[in-house]
Amino acid sequence: MTATAFLAAGGGLVLLAVGGEILLRGALGIARKLGISPMLIGLTIVACATSMPELMVTLVAGLDGATDIGVGNVIGSNIANILLILGVGALISPLATKPCDVMRDTIAMLIATAIFIAFALLGTFTIWHGVFMLATLIFYIWRSYYREKKCNPKEEADPELAEELEAAPGSIPISILLLLIGVAGLIYGSELLVDGAEIIARAAGISETVIGVTLVALGTSLPELATAVVAGIRGHTDVALGNALGSNIFNLLLILGVLAIVSPFTVSPAVIEFDMWVMAGVSLLIVPTMIHAGKICRSKGVFFIALYAAYILYQFKDKLFVA
Repeated sequence: MTATAFLAAGGGLVLLAVGGEILLRGALGIARKLGISPMLIGLTIVACATSMPELMVTLVAGLDGATDIGVGNVIGSNIANILLILGVGALISPLATKPCDVMRDTIAMLIATAIFIAFALLGTFTIWHGVFMLATLIFYIWRSYYREKKCNPKEEADPELAEELEAAPGSIPISILLLLIGVAGLIYGSELLVDGAEIIARAAGISETVIGVTLVALGTSLPELATAVVAGIRGHTDVALGNALGSNIFNLLLILGVLAIVSPFTVSPAVIEFDMWVMAGVSLLIVPTMIHAGKICRSKGVFFIALYAAYILYQFKDKLFVA
């Protein structure tokens, strides 16, 4: 049974990765055909597409009654995006970008984190909480687009995004077909991953929250990890940094906002007592790092990865360090 669960979870991860890539191609194809500006594509389609695995997994988990896996997935993904993904990206090539850009997105991420913490401490996330979170995300997107368009009206898409647009299909029907295939892959992959994760958790005596913040979160963060690696190799380090910060904002405001509307939930005591504050701490870690040095160097990348390894070991301490 456990072997089958691992196969299901592994197959789900593969489907999430493939489905997310196909979905992104279809979305970029439609955006390209409709003439949507590169800035708006970067702020919405690309950031949203890399968060699709987390969204589908969280929704499926919530509808199945396994909200601890869904919420843990979001919290764990945000921790992984900062410590693991930016750490790996910095090892490949030091991450640097314009201070004003990174501070804008960092402040937005900290605000999204503060909103989540406040609502989690108040109790149940209701439909109105979800509406507020989605409205905040829409305002952030509008404000970012307006500010960039006003300050840099002739700014072109970054090289990474330009390459993605060139590779996108030029036909609307093909793009729509890719969208449908991508969504189907994400839905089925999410179901496989959640079902497999639940079985593994029960068989190993591990809580759904721990599985959510580790196995599921790491799996759904694969698109961001792939983006960081490719961007680092090609020298587009600002893409890796911006994608990680943007993904964290979308994870908190979009995913948990939609979940609250579809299926109101409460955050587990384990997350409130520990994981939520780890997420807040690693989010704050970006501020002094960027202010003092203006970049994340390789030594800091090693430090970030070491912190993530320590976090994962702590989650499984009862299983690894038994008498």
